[in-house]
Amino acid sequence: MKASNFFIGLATGLAAGAAATLFTTPQSGKDLRTSVKSTSTDWKERLSDVKEKVNDLKESVAALSAETKTQFPAAMDELKKSMEAWQHGTVPAKEHLQLEIMAIQKSIEELQKSISKDNKDDKNDDSKDNKDDKDKNNNSDSDK
Repeated sequence: MKASNFFIGLATGLAAGAAATLFTTPQSGKDLRTSVKSTSTDWKERLSDVKEKVNDLKESVAALSAETKTQFPAAMDELKKSMEAWQHGTVPAKEHLQLEIMAIQKSIEELQKSISKDNKDDKNDDSKDNKDDKDKNNNSDSDK
């Protein structure tokens, strides 16, 4: 585990730092031995606290993992049921929209037919008007 490696490295670094500090301070041999003994006792206590915290962390992770394994499938089942209910509920709206789209397409086709018919009628009217104008011009020319 990365967390336990981190805490072991941290404890080792702290112990090494404390030892280096103790050995570089100007003290007598007796004072130094007393200081080392008290410091080592303190570090042993701290190290045991770190071990307890790491074990607590491992237990918490294991409990969370176990809870996730039991809760996740239930949550996924509920989510699937909700999605199925939503899909089932949208079927009437989907069918209604499809009918509306078909009605709009039919209206567009009818409008296109109507527009093309109107265009043909306009062209026929224009050609009749042009023919009538030519006939009038021909009649007026022949009257002269």
